[in-house]
Amino acid sequence: MSNSSDHAEGATKQVLDHHLGAFAHGVDEILKDYDERSTLITPDKSFHGLEEIRGFFKAFLDGADPVFWPAFKITSQSIAGEIAYLAWEAKPWVSLATDTFFIRGEKIVVQTFTSFSA
Repeated sequence: MSNSSDHAEGATKQVLDHHLGAFAHGVDEILKDYDERSTLITPDKSFHGLEEIRGFFKAFLDGADPVFWPAFKITSQSIAGEIAYLAWEAKPWVSLATDTFFIRGEKIVVQTFTSFSA
């Protein structure tokens, strides 16, 4: 018998999987996982709503070396209800990065992102 926690985890995984696959298709596809109430929190700044989040991802994608993507590797992934956590690397550019997602109603409500370079 399925419970609401199982349903939440399935919905969270579905949004996370879409988010990870969206990078290959550009900013418009990435933004399908967010709405005007979404917030992306980084060590430098918080981005609120679609326009600001678009600016963050546009800068991220425009600044990525083409060989960044083949180097991208998820090192840890956990889902608990509406929360998803990723640890990843893309060496030599990123030795460790983490993302935490709070997902509700098929949208990323809050995401935190931190990365470290070697």
